[in-house]
Amino acid sequence: MMTIFALKPGESLTSEFIASSVNTNPVVIRRLLGSLRAAGIVDSKPGVGGGWSLLIDPARLTLLDILRAVEPQNEMFALHRSEPNPECPCGLHIQGVLTEVYDKVQDGMTRQLADTTIACITGKIRERLEG
Repeated sequence: MMTIFALKPGESLTSEFIASSVNTNPVVIRRLLGSLRAAGIVDSKPGVGGGWSLLIDPARLTLLDILRAVEPQNEMFALHRSEPNPECPCGLHIQGVLTEVYDKVQDGMTRQLADTTIACITGKIRERLEG
């Protein structure tokens, strides 16, 4: 969604237009846009000619910013909600072992998302369009 805004700078986009690009229901888009608005990433104008617009320069907006806006719990990987059986050797240790693995994966993923801006993604799309 953010890439669409970056490809159409200064334009107000409707949730219907964005939904048609993403190939989903406008209600899904509006829910996500609401979270992004709460994070100060987008804003909306009501009425004729209204729509949604990007508030942050795409060169400063990272994929991590977006993830944190739509998934504020900042937990990319979750363990099972119920505790495993502590009497089982596997159950006793599985959550600790998986937590170590997930933490390393999450650290790498967080670094990559923080290093990738919407401008970077938009640039790659433009390259493919021109290619």
